[in-house]
Parts: sequence; structure tokens; C-alpha cells
Amino acid sequence: MNRDLGRALRALIAPTVALFVVLVFIPGRLSLAVRIYGLLVCAVALALALSALRRSYPRARRLRPRRRQQPASRRPPPGLARIEHETALGVAGAFDLHFRLVPRIRAIAAGLLASRRSVSQQAAPDTARNILGSETWELVRADRPPPDDRLARGLPVLEMRSVVESLERI
Repeated sequence: MNRDLGRALRALIAPTVALFVVLVFIPGRLSLAVRIYGLLVCAVALALALSALRRSYPRARRLRPRRRQQPASRRPPPGLARIEHETALGVAGAFDLHFRLVPRIRAIAAGLLASRRSVSQQAAPDTARNILGSETWELVRADRPPPDDRLARGLPVLEMRSVVESLERI
């Protein structure tokens, strides 16, 4: 506290000297000089009070510790997540295989055949069958009938893997 009081008095030395200069050389402005000096004394007193308050209370601590920056979630893009979901459903049941996954695989196969080999499934089915392979062709052909038993198992995982590999080979 004594250190702060000493600083406050040193801060008021220059304004006090200025007040005496105005008193001696410009007596007509004495009332304005006294008001300004009063404002400066109030500002120094306020700074002194704030300094005392800051020392009297402990530093504020966080109620909760800071959390470490968590790495960005590694969720797949929404389109990929949707394809994974459809694939899982297609492996689990024949209905989902036929009505959800087969149209997606058919669109992927048609896009790959058209862009990489310039082949259309409808215009050249024999060429498309040779490129895709028999397992994949049976899955993506346009005249594939719906399943008789909708609750039957879908495409086994090994066959799904071979379908994906045949699409990657295009």
C-alpha cells in the first residue's frame, strides 16, 4: 500500500506544479485549473483504490479446467456414410439389397463404364458384362427380378467384396 501511495503522490507532483504556475501567472484561469486538478486527484485516488482491491482479492480461477483442443471428429463424409449404411443393409437383407443397394451399384457401374470405357449398359450389355464380370453383372443388370423372400439374407460379404473389386478394376 505504501508503494502505491508513493506512486500516487509522484503522479500528482506535475499537476500540483502546473496548478501553482496557473495561480501565479494566469490568475484568471484559476477556477478551471482547480477543476482539472480535482479531476486528476480523483483519477489517481480511483487508481489507488482499484490497485488495493486487486491485491485484496485472489486472482479468479476457472471453475472448469480448460479442455484440450479435441481433434476434429473423424466422421466420414455424409455420402460415404450413406453408402456404408446401404451396403450394411444390403448384406443383411434381400429387400434392402434389391431396392437400396443395387440401384446405387448400378449407377456407379454405369458411370464408371461410360467415363472410363465408353460403354453403355443398355446399348452394349455383352461388353458391359465382360468388363464387369458375371457376379457384378448379375447384380446390376436391368432385368434383375426382385427377391421372392424379402426377409432372406442379402449379398454375402465375400461376394460384396468381389463386386467392389470388379468396380475398382474398371
